[in-house]
Amino acid sequence: MLFVGEAPGAAEDLAGTPFVGRAGRRLDAAIVAIGLGGSEFGVLNLIKCRPPGNRFDAEAARACRPFLDRQIALLGPRLLVPLGAHALAALDPSAPPITRAAGVPRAGGPRPIFPLLHPAAALHAPKYRARWEEDVGRLALHWAELARRA
Repeated sequence: MLFVGEAPGAAEDLAGTPFVGRAGRRLDAAIVAIGLGGSEFGVLNLIKCRPPGNRFDAEAARACRPFLDRQIALLGPRLLVPLGAHALAALDPSAPPITRAAGVPRAGGPRPIFPLLHPAAALHAPKYRARWEEDVGRLALHWAELARRA
């Protein structure tokens, strides 16, 4: 399983590692809840360095896309998990808005996709906290089904 975020925040940019802040701790808890071991998942960002003003930059996303595609090809995940609207749009341009797509498996091209809200959404918007937990539970069930079929 490969989790794909949008872009690093300040802490991630300094560390050179995605999801090391508060949103990262929420993602870590989800990974534990799903029951993934260290070799069963990866975490990447669409944009590889912090965009100016910490705002999504479509040009940076286009420039970084070949690197993401190469990482995905090298890792060969059975499931892509875009975290947030921009990651979902990059991996599945035909997807509905993230609030409708999250928690529902999608065919999405060469690899299946299971979108989730960005973990920061559950931190900053209380209305998404229960949704995040429910969607992670759905992801765990979907992952178990994929494993059973393999």
